[in-house]
Order: sequence, then C-alpha cells, then structure tokens
Amino acid sequence: MVEIREVKTRKERKQFVEFPLNLYKGNEYFVPALYGDEMNIFKPDYVYYEQAEAVYFNAYRDGKIVGRISGILQRAANAKWRQKQVCFTRFDSIDDQEVATALLRAVEDWGRDKGMEEIVGPLGFSDMEREGLLIEGFDQLCTFEEQYNYPYYQKLIENCGYGKDVDWLEHQLRVPEGGFDPKYRKISDMMLAKLDLHFGEARSTRQFVNKYADDIFKIWDETYDQIYGTVPVTPNLKKALVKQFKLLINKKYLRVLFDNTGKVVAFGVLFPNISDAVRPSGGKLTLPCLIRLLRSIRHPKVLDLGVIGVADEYKNHGLSASMLVSLGDALQDDIEHAETNLNLEHNIPIQNAWKYFDSVQNKRRRCFIKSLVSEQSSEAQ
Repeated sequence: MVEIREVKTRKERKQFVEFPLNLYKGNEYFVPALYGDEMNIFKPDYVYYEQAEAVYFNAYRDGKIVGRISGILQRAANAKWRQKQVCFTRFDSIDDQEVATALLRAVEDWGRDKGMEEIVGPLGFSDMEREGLLIEGFDQLCTFEEQYNYPYYQKLIENCGYGKDVDWLEHQLRVPEGGFDPKYRKISDMMLAKLDLHFGEARSTRQFVNKYADDIFKIWDETYDQIYGTVPVTPNLKKALVKQFKLLINKKYLRVLFDNTGKVVAFGVLFPNISDAVRPSGGKLTLPCLIRLLRSIRHPKVLDLGVIGVADEYKNHGLSASMLVSLGDALQDDIEHAETNLNLEHNIPIQNAWKYFDSVQNKRRRCFIKSLVSEQSSEAQ
C-alpha cells in the first residue's frame, strides 16, 4: 500500500530534498542541485511564488519514503500562453508503477481542483529551472543545470497515459581540428563592421553585470518570448539571477555586443561546468565543495552554454553566429568541450548553428502531456 502525504513538516521537507540524493547514491552521472536552493522552495517568500503556487508530495510504503513529486500552477505561463495547465516537476520514484501512479495522480487531482485542463512535465517554474525527462544519454554526466533520471522513469510516466509534448536535444561541442573555417570569422567581421557593432571588454564580472543587467534581461525576454515554457523575468527574479551570475560567471566566457552609442544589442554566456564540484557533497556547500567550485569556475575543463540573446531590432542579421564564433574561441583555451544544455528539436536555427563546431548529440529530453478533462469525463461515466 502506497501512502501519499503532502509535505508539511520540517522532517517531510528534508525527506523530499534528500530522496533523490539517496536514490542516486553512487550513480556516476547524477548531479544534485544545491541543497540550500532546494530547501528554499518551501519558504513563503520564494521568488517564484510571485507568479505561481506549488504543492509537494512524498510517497511512503511501510513508513519508508519511496518517491516524491511537486505540482506547479504557473499563473504567468497560463496567462501568457492562454492555457489551463498544471506542471509536475521534481518527480523521483523507485522502479514501481504503483508508486509512480499514486504520485502523478496526486498532482493531477490537485490540478483539477484548481480548474486546470492539462498536465505537463517535467517542467519547473520557468525555463531557467531543470526541465525535461532524460530519455537518451543515460551514460553521460549531467550538467548542473539539468536533472538526471533512470531509464525506467519514461515507462512509469507513459503507463499513466502521458504522451510526448516536446523534445529537447543536447550536444557536445568542440572546435574543429585546425580551428574554425576562416570564412565564418570573415563573414562575422564584415557583418559587424556594416552594422557598426563591436564586442566590449569586461574589467570584472561583478562590475559588468551590475552595469548591464537591465539591458541583458530586456534582450533575454525579447529573444525567448516565444520559446516553449518561458515566462517574463520579474524584478525580484532578476535580482536573484544576478546574484547567481556573479558567483558562476567567469568574464573570460562572457561576450557582449554594443552599438556605436554603447547600447547592448546582443550577449552570450558560457558557464564553467561545476558538475564534479557539487557531486561529492550532495549539493551541500561544504568547505571542500566551495574550494572545488572556485577551482571549477577559475579553471574549467568543460563549459556549459548558458544563454545567447539578440535585441529585436537586430534579429535576422546573423548576430547569433557572430556570438557563437566568438564564444567558440574560449573552447581553445585548455577546454575539453562545451555542453549545449537544452535546445528544442524543432528550433532549426539553433540546431543548424552547431555546424560551426564538431558536434555530437549526446542527450535527449522529453516533456510529457496528458489531458485532465478527458480522464475526468471517463471517470464520471
């Protein structure tokens, strides 16, 4: 018998956060989220609760936790996309259909009570959270930005009536042997000269982020406005992200384009990969973990592609290609490779962009969807 219990107490919150750490203990591909960040989701002033509400469930059998899940009602996303969806996220379970079914049903029922008509997931509060279920690439180390899961998760979810909504692809990128084709750089230089644009230099990451954060987030919203799962960046969320960026960004891997008035028109960021730094401590910021983090940020071996943004007035001018060529230069500095993180499979421009590199698709993730209306109707009959 499986018991589903809404997370209420301090002990239950701890069990919720620590369940995946125990489930994946010893797994060489799993990368935990920061423990403190995960505990913060239970605080009433958690930054995303300006736009959303959430519920958290643990599953127990014979008094032992065997699974967990969270449901999110993202009001900003539903208003933007004119939909009535509830999301499930932070889904983890032992390989047991009864457990998985009970967990998913708990979020489905919660969503119906809120008047929702569909359930999708795994999706977080925004596209800046971990999203998608890994369905290919189980022998690849996860990036810090994304979640690892066992292969059996797909079966557990599909057996509950879920189908594919969208897929994301991930790639490993390396600079071609002998460097980039000179014609790419020549075309980029000619285009930048024609538009009177230039790359800016950052004296320090902190100074740069403080000065240009507003411009960068404006471009961020413009660039990703119509991308699946995106919601507007609120002022408080912007502050939280700036705080994170100051800790994780190395100015060597930051590129910004300015026009002749000094206005930011495009930017690109590569994050030092910190997967190996946080794994040994289970995401807890112990002193050894902090030392490993600083080492990874200052002297990374792998880079994660973060964000590339282009202002609306410069769309269709090839600035993304110029940004990739410039960012690609960073891969020649004792860097093994870059990880792209998530790219929608139907986003042809971004898939075509990897032609500049020696690229290998190494992972695929999926967001699932299920109607809550049809199931409710069948139950009524």
